[in-house]
Amino acid sequence: MPTLMPEPGANPMPPSTQQSMTPADWLLLGILSILWGGSFLFIAVAVREVPPLTLVLVRTLIGGLMLLAVARLGGQALLGVVGNLIPFSLISFGQTLIPSGLTAILNATTPLWTVVLLWLIRGERIGTVKLAGLFLGVAGVALLLAPKVAGGEQARLVGALAILGAALSYGTAGVWAVRFKHLPPAVISAVTLLATAAMVTPASLILDRPWTLSPGLEAIAALLALSLVSTGFAYLLFYRIMNRAGPTNASLVTFLVPVSAILLGALVLGERLDWTAFAGMAVIFAGLAAIDGRLFRRRTGVARAM
Repeated sequence: MPTLMPEPGANPMPPSTQQSMTPADWLLLGILSILWGGSFLFIAVAVREVPPLTLVLVRTLIGGLMLLAVARLGGQALLGVVGNLIPFSLISFGQTLIPSGLTAILNATTPLWTVVLLWLIRGERIGTVKLAGLFLGVAGVALLLAPKVAGGEQARLVGALAILGAALSYGTAGVWAVRFKHLPPAVISAVTLLATAAMVTPASLILDRPWTLSPGLEAIAALLALSLVSTGFAYLLFYRIMNRAGPTNASLVTFLVPVSAILLGALVLGERLDWTAFAGMAVIFAGLAAIDGRLFRRRTGVARAM
């Protein structure tokens, strides 16, 4: 899911991180959640035959080349490390150990990291309602996660920690990305993806020896869909939302992604949904409503009018 960043020393941090979401922003966020929810499905299929590092290489190379069709190159390589290389590698590795739906659920901690980092790095105040919404979101994630972790499998714990590390990296990238607000989304996306591809190439060649691989048509199709749809096109939407509504609001997509990922995993991969999945989704949506704040503001406005 996803993430990316801006350029150090560019424009001063704009006061856009507390913006409200418009209906158009929510529509884009919903589309993005489906695209990034699908990425976990595509990874789950592709990683059966393609090693994680090679998967990251192909994903970022194809996604970056796609975006070059609509953008010119810039120089934001560091963004590629925190926004792509680290989380993509951790997610691809983690999904060799845990299901796609669980991966998306753990990735939903990104907004919490984003708000905490904004507070630590930039001293941004966290309002009571937004804080309550974040904890509701985390509670929903915990409700979804608890039955799967209860088994106590060590491999799943390692996979879960890898995904949480990816979520932290995504949160860091989102905070950093505000500095690139003056650049077109396609420029930021293309540069970071291609920079990531360049950095992961040596490790992929040495460890995975991709020339020895012979993935089937299903894995190739999943890899192409992951690269073009869930990476290239999805990042264009992500940066558009980032520019319009700020990093905190943009990071809300990770609360919606688990819903898409779990449903796609159930429909396509046969992953089972239990009652905790639906209960967790309900709590997550309640958290989203609190974080957005509009329902609270409207209720307050109505109360004052009375």
